[in-house]
Amino acid sequence: MSQTDGPTIGRRGVLAGGAALSMYASTAEAARIRYVTANNNPYDILDPHQVFDIGRIAIRLNMYDALVRWVDNPAKLDLWLADKVEISADGMTYVFTLRPNVKFHDGSALTAADVVYSMERILGLKKGAYGLFSDVVKPGSTKALDALHVQFTLTKPFAVFMAVLSELWVVNSKVVQSHVKDGDWGAEWLTRNEAGSGGYRLRRFDPAIGFQCERFEAHFMPWGPGAIDEADFRVSMETATRVLGMIKGEFNTTDGYMPAEQVERMKASGNVWFKEAESIRTFYFIINHSKAPLNDINMRRALCCMFDYDGFNNNILGGTVVRNPGIIPNPMWGAPKDLKGYSYDIDKAKWYLSKVTEKLRPIQIGAMAGYPQSEQAAQMLQAGAAKAGLEIKVVAEPYTTIAPKLDDPDRAHDLIPLWRSAYFADPHNWTGYLFNSRNFKGGNASFYKNPRIDELTDQALVITDQEKRRVLYEEASRILVDEAVGLFVNNTKFYGPYSKSVKSVRFCPIGDTQDIRWIQMNS
Repeated sequence: MSQTDGPTIGRRGVLAGGAALSMYASTAEAARIRYVTANNNPYDILDPHQVFDIGRIAIRLNMYDALVRWVDNPAKLDLWLADKVEISADGMTYVFTLRPNVKFHDGSALTAADVVYSMERILGLKKGAYGLFSDVVKPGSTKALDALHVQFTLTKPFAVFMAVLSELWVVNSKVVQSHVKDGDWGAEWLTRNEAGSGGYRLRRFDPAIGFQCERFEAHFMPWGPGAIDEADFRVSMETATRVLGMIKGEFNTTDGYMPAEQVERMKASGNVWFKEAESIRTFYFIINHSKAPLNDINMRRALCCMFDYDGFNNNILGGTVVRNPGIIPNPMWGAPKDLKGYSYDIDKAKWYLSKVTEKLRPIQIGAMAGYPQSEQAAQMLQAGAAKAGLEIKVVAEPYTTIAPKLDDPDRAHDLIPLWRSAYFADPHNWTGYLFNSRNFKGGNASFYKNPRIDELTDQALVITDQEKRRVLYEEASRILVDEAVGLFVNNTKFYGPYSKSVKSVRFCPIGDTQDIRWIQMNS
């Protein structure tokens, strides 16, 4: 498999001091290749079926396996736990043949029964990736034909079924079942433990610090030279702390979406190199349509005219992003090439505000603490709103505090500036999953309902011809912009910082580079 090389000369990354290093005391262990990453989002829960986000995807990518996996850029879907798949002519039955001799971390065999249990667990918990499967996979419909063959029978054709199977993380059913309490599917236990087969197995977990893992030598996928032996995924909420840690060599990497001035600071140190890649990750504001006056289209259009897109994209972010007028990333098929978005126009914002029939009130933005771009975007909209005569209050909270509110229209903030990352490379990732009304409490955090959007995005999932699907998604994109369903800002570029000891990075826009099995370091 292809690799993308960074610098070839450097030193080995060494974990910095503190309690997190006590486990690495011996001289023998010191010779092992270690990797430390600083994350601006807490790793508060290890259960792969209770969360569905990019902030904690490192847990899923490294300690668990799925039938398929996204790799490279542009992203392609590879068979992973599966050796082969047979799909019926009507697109409703999938039979996967599993790789033989795949082992869980406790040494037991991974079988079709574990795949079945994992799907039933997602459907039973109704959390995490539940919204990807709930409408097409009914409880009890997934069958283990024998130890190495699993069959999915769908309720209807689903064009992205193979793509979303990348989020069916397979758990050790016997281990999880042994920890079930009061019918909780082992959720309490799996919150702080793991039961996977992935390339790395858990060594230590503390929600306040992060988690540490070690390479699982018996993993079915061969290891290359310079593979990471031990990894420390740390929580570091402050941007300045992460940047200083990179400069000092305490961290081997951190997030690849830093403000321009922090990128320049790391460059100037001479201790950091950057991996740049085209991404498919749109930055936008969720707008809560369930709350007045945001249920008024004129209010939403006014907000879209209050944001200084050029000032944010070109000045604050230094031109490291590209204006994206809609929700689907510009490079993705289904994004209309002639789509016209909103522009910064305070006079027009005032005009729209004058058309709002609901009583105006202060609007609250829930910005993501530890994500400078989220907080800066909130402040920029706040400034624009003030010029238009609208009061906006900004509240900064960790994403782990914001996320549980996304399914509750009463608790959710009025607006939330965040990213829609790629979980699978298909326009459904940005349209139907986010805005189809069937996905209330399962992806549609805007609580937006439009029968035409439902029709378009439902139809796009039952046909396989990409050109026919493209037409449907382009129409949906235009409607979402016209109705100001969200405030759409940009498509990001990945610009990941790495210490000189990291010599090879394999980027994929699904998960960025958090799948550490592909990273090579100097030994």
